[in-house]
Amino acid sequence: MREQVDTLMKAWYVVTMNETRDIIKDGAVAIKDGLIVGVGKRIDLETQFEAKEVLGGDRFVLTPGMVNTHIHITGEPLTRGYVPDDTPFEENVFEWLCPLYAVYTAEEERLSAQLAAVEMLKSGTTTFLEAGTCRFLEEIFDGLEEVGIRGRLGRWIWDMPPEPDVYKQNTDESIGFLQHQLEEYKSVANGRLGAWSTLVGHTTCSDPLWKAARQLADEHETGMSFHMSPAKLDPDFFISEFGHRPMVHLDELGILNDDVVMTHCVQVDDQEIGVMAKSGVSVSHCPTTALKVSYGVTQIGKIPEMRMAGINVAIGTDGNNASNYSDLMRATYLVAGLFKDSRQDPQMFPAEIAYEMATLGGAKAMQMEDQIGSLEDGKKADLVMHDTDRPEWRPLLNVMNQLVWSADGRGVHTVLVDGRKVVEAGRITAFDEEKFYAQCQESGERVVERSGLPDKAKFPIL
Repeated sequence: MREQVDTLMKAWYVVTMNETRDIIKDGAVAIKDGLIVGVGKRIDLETQFEAKEVLGGDRFVLTPGMVNTHIHITGEPLTRGYVPDDTPFEENVFEWLCPLYAVYTAEEERLSAQLAAVEMLKSGTTTFLEAGTCRFLEEIFDGLEEVGIRGRLGRWIWDMPPEPDVYKQNTDESIGFLQHQLEEYKSVANGRLGAWSTLVGHTTCSDPLWKAARQLADEHETGMSFHMSPAKLDPDFFISEFGHRPMVHLDELGILNDDVVMTHCVQVDDQEIGVMAKSGVSVSHCPTTALKVSYGVTQIGKIPEMRMAGINVAIGTDGNNASNYSDLMRATYLVAGLFKDSRQDPQMFPAEIAYEMATLGGAKAMQMEDQIGSLEDGKKADLVMHDTDRPEWRPLLNVMNQLVWSADGRGVHTVLVDGRKVVEAGRITAFDEEKFYAQCQESGERVVERSGLPDKAKFPIL
């Protein structure tokens, strides 16, 4: 008698990302109670299992869900593209982004988070790490639970900048916010969502706040994340204040550990890379932001050296005014290409390595490598079905090259999280998309109007 399962997903190719990186032609994956219970040849799994529902078929490529290790789900999805694309880092952050974030209402943050989640799911990302720039956690968690994505997030925490007023916090208030979110939201939606010990980072945190965030991460057994060193502002500040660079100072404070995810890390030197490698931290590389905000990643960035030092480097998309998209497949394409050109070395970041960073690397960064990132028995049933009956997918002769160099999120057909369909035939299952997009348009227009920031579009609109 065949074993009863909930779902059997069939595919032309199954990209497992298992230890030997097997790609199974004419393969299938069996799912029961939200977990993968079988991966192999379609003919074998059809003999072994009887499924309540059968998905997929000969034209699909089946992959693990990708993991976006740095994204701002509030503040920017509803203001996508409003910030001019020619602003330097400090102007971009303090004169544009902070004022835009500050005028959001709770309902607008909920809608913004849902928009980010919808874009991620529809382009093949099933898990994300938020950048720590949320304000209304209760509403956001509620909205994300409705959409069905997996993620870890945190409130806007800093204690040094005096403005905007809604984000002004002293050290005790900041620590209180952190403690509250870890106690109240450590596990939401049966563990699919939860809070991390997340700081804004950069030059915005006092040493007591850094230490408290580290202690709270240890106490609550969560990860810790923050921004650091995209531009010279951060190392210049740390050298001026402490006499050495950021990673050295944070290591002396006892902050760095293998549960830490640091984002950007463009302006780092070899000593810092040694410190990072020894501590076991992960780095979230956001290639589009580095290009758009002109960090100099292709000129001075040491992402290849980080990888060679054994640092786990994952991929993020960042905010919708820095990369303007949340399609991790597009970011993975850039990861595969940037250092080939800048180092004039075609062996830099081959497609297979770039895709590992988008799946297994992200899973490791989020302390979830035993649960997500590959298609293996016992792991969460977070799967993405890509439709190859599309021009960018044909002819299909090398699956990994197609995934990284040819395809993007447009070809995503069906997505499962915890074995539940959250995208079906390219459509979100949670709600009516047309009505949702209309709400996003109206809300985005209201946000930019309330911000008082000027419309800097260069072409006249008649």
